[in-house]
Amino acid sequence: VERLDGVTRERFLRDIYPRRKPVVLTGLELGTCTTKWTIDYLSQAEGSKEVKIHVSAVPQMDFLSKNFVYRTLPFDVFVQRAAEVKHKEYFLTEDEKYYLRSVGEDVRKDIADIRKQFPVLAEDVHIPEYFEKDQFFSSVFRISSAGLQLWTHYDVMDNFLIQVTGKKRVVLYSPRDAPYLYLSGTKSEVLDVDSPDLKKYPLFVKAKRYQCVLEAGDVLFIPALWFHNVISEEFGVALNVFWKHLPAESYDKTDTYGNKDPMAASRAIQILDRALKTLEELPEEYRDFYARRMVLRIQEKAYRNDHG
Repeated sequence: VERLDGVTRERFLRDIYPRRKPVVLTGLELGTCTTKWTIDYLSQAEGSKEVKIHVSAVPQMDFLSKNFVYRTLPFDVFVQRAAEVKHKEYFLTEDEKYYLRSVGEDVRKDIADIRKQFPVLAEDVHIPEYFEKDQFFSSVFRISSAGLQLWTHYDVMDNFLIQVTGKKRVVLYSPRDAPYLYLSGTKSEVLDVDSPDLKKYPLFVKAKRYQCVLEAGDVLFIPALWFHNVISEEFGVALNVFWKHLPAESYDKTDTYGNKDPMAASRAIQILDRALKTLEELPEEYRDFYARRMVLRIQEKAYRNDHG
């Protein structure tokens, strides 16, 4: 993934944004957070208010098999625990991993917004607003233990992953490679992207891998629909800012996480499911023939014909 230094909003919108490819922006003005957010400062800044966290006994978190549990801890205790490698106090095992993804007050209705959930810390951050004010969707505060790996998934909105402290490795795949990623909803079944089980996932080798390492102060632009898999190489704090690339009415009103498919896409998939149900009225030989014709038609009508 390309790294570009000191990119202005104008240059981003003119040269980078229209390409719809991930890029790492370095040297942006992010505020005092990059130097101020030590473990001690984080602990005392927001005090002991309760936060809901993921706790996993293994480093690779799997959303499909749900190999983690949700627990609640006071924020200051959580920060201290996430920063240590071996725990004296723990829920599952002494080397369990912790992950906080901030959520709104009412998870079903409210989006994550650092200004509301972590107002003291929000003061220290200058978010690069390379989008219009009314496009803003959410700002998600994240803290991860060292070694934690987050499953491969896509979001339906554009976002900046701002690495405030610590180091992350991010592996990305283009939306074009969706056929090779063994999807279940917005998530890929291939957890171990470094040494995948190719007996189980033979097509995965066809997916082109993009990779970058984010150091403290780096900002990764992840365009909507790009798959990403994140490993926290060190204990670290990050902030994601999501914004709407499509007109506001294109998105599902009940989406608080930024991962529900656009309304038109959901409708199209429902219609397709009905069409497939209708094909079941035919014997197998006919079903196969007309299904192949439908695939050709989709390719003809809806695939982009450039191969960039």
